[in-house]
Amino acid sequence: MMIPILKTERLILRGFQQSDLDAYAEMCADEEVMRYIGTGKVLSRAESWRSMAAIIGHWYLREYGLWAVEEQQSGEMIGRIGCWKPEGWIGFEIGWSLRRAFWGRGFATEAGLASIDFAFTQLHQSHVISLIRTDNTASRRVAEKLREKLEGETEVLGSKAVIYGISRKEWEKLRVNNY
Repeated sequence: MMIPILKTERLILRGFQQSDLDAYAEMCADEEVMRYIGTGKVLSRAESWRSMAAIIGHWYLREYGLWAVEEQQSGEMIGRIGCWKPEGWIGFEIGWSLRRAFWGRGFATEAGLASIDFAFTQLHQSHVISLIRTDNTASRRVAEKLREKLEGETEVLGSKAVIYGISRKEWEKLRVNNY
């Protein structure tokens, strides 16, 4: 399977490569980054490699997944963003996680917009969600910038989370109005 490549103004969303492991392992070893991801625990380098392999496998099993996000200007792999729905997940999710050095620059919003558009236009999804730990105010702001609305609460991997979401119909209205 060929993982599609998306380009935005400043980013390239592409499949993971072996050369991404150093940056990805750094991100997964950062307590501040990982406190809202998965179980909230940091990953070892070997666990980070397995996480990358699972992301690649998701693409092959579902024909969509999380992209490695590369900053065009520097060529650095800055995080992972994209579509996610492992077995048993409550909905088709748009998720994001960035290396801390790249926080606060609008990259999550930029790649999130591209991911949502891909989900609706290429994958023909009718609704997408983002699952966010209740105390993750930065990600809640990203979801709001993506025009997702608060839809409820749930539990994810043992932690309380809020569900933000947007329908394809609402997304199409935003696109018509030059979101």
